[in-house]
Amino acid sequence: MLAFKYIAFHYLKYFFIILGALVMFMVGFDYMSNAALLSTSANLIVIYLVYKSFFAIDMLLPLALIFAMISTKIFLIRSNALVSFFSLGYTRLDILKPFVAVSTFIIILFIALHSWTSFSHGAEYSYNIRNHAQYLNPSKDLFFTYKGRYIYFSKMLPLQEKAENIRVFSVADNSLKEVLIASSASYRDGFWHIKEADIIKKPDDLSFSSRGIEVNKSKDLKILEGFRPKILDQVYEGKVNFTIGEAVDAIILLDAQNINTSNIRGALYKIFIYPFFVPCLIVIIFFFVPMSVRFLNVSLFSFGAILSSLLVWGILYMLIELSKHKTISSEIGIIVPVFILFLIALRQLYTYKDTR
Repeated sequence: MLAFKYIAFHYLKYFFIILGALVMFMVGFDYMSNAALLSTSANLIVIYLVYKSFFAIDMLLPLALIFAMISTKIFLIRSNALVSFFSLGYTRLDILKPFVAVSTFIIILFIALHSWTSFSHGAEYSYNIRNHAQYLNPSKDLFFTYKGRYIYFSKMLPLQEKAENIRVFSVADNSLKEVLIASSASYRDGFWHIKEADIIKKPDDLSFSSRGIEVNKSKDLKILEGFRPKILDQVYEGKVNFTIGEAVDAIILLDAQNINTSNIRGALYKIFIYPFFVPCLIVIIFFFVPMSVRFLNVSLFSFGAILSSLLVWGILYMLIELSKHKTISSEIGIIVPVFILFLIALRQLYTYKDTR
């Protein structure tokens, strides 16, 4: 227990220092590059920096966990604390436990943040502030299908949960049957509510004896049950940064319509599966470090460990981007590489679990 507390304390200390340094570097460099493009409003600049920090944490937290482990291990070797723990009867597995436990706890907390915060939208919101001086940019010209209908929104305002210039086309047997035209709609209680709309109906028989096209006015209509504004914005604008709730809602709705949900599943895999490469990589690197500085070139080890960590992280990030663009499936791009690292980590544990 003494070793666990001691190692966990230093691991957390190095983690917060490294994460803070990486985030400040990334956000500071970005601000210097884009300062001229930002609004002169101090409030918008602060909001921009906050969302950019969210994006930086989202990207760099796994690296910070790995770098903190490397730094802590080197500290233990240089201070001879590692040798002392081994002389007291601790095994390598006892020394490894604090790193795996703390990193796993932070990852679980990190996943939880994606369920009820704007963590996932940091890049999107900061981009909107930089280019449009508002963090939620109106989506324009949305055209999509839902339950056999074709729907067009000229403009959608996700923050206000409103849409403007709506057209709803009803089709049956490859023939247009009805068109609903409304100037605006608002989302509440699970439906899009339209106060007043014109409904144009085309007769099935277009002969000279038919009654012709009918135009009727209707009030208090409800359409698109369950299609929340943010789901529309994310899915039909082709965005891939979902919170957990948005992704689950989108999968449920789109699966019911037999629409491909690979992008959304990929977003969930990135939240739930991808971060767990960190404990696996910690286990793999941990067992390559000797217990004493006499058997270790610290500079060479640090360089090799950091370089290999960056290489693995870069490959995983590249595979995630490829899966986003549907070049490869989400399962191959995210689940398979993490599973391979997990198997390698298990082999390392089995090989060295009883050694010192």
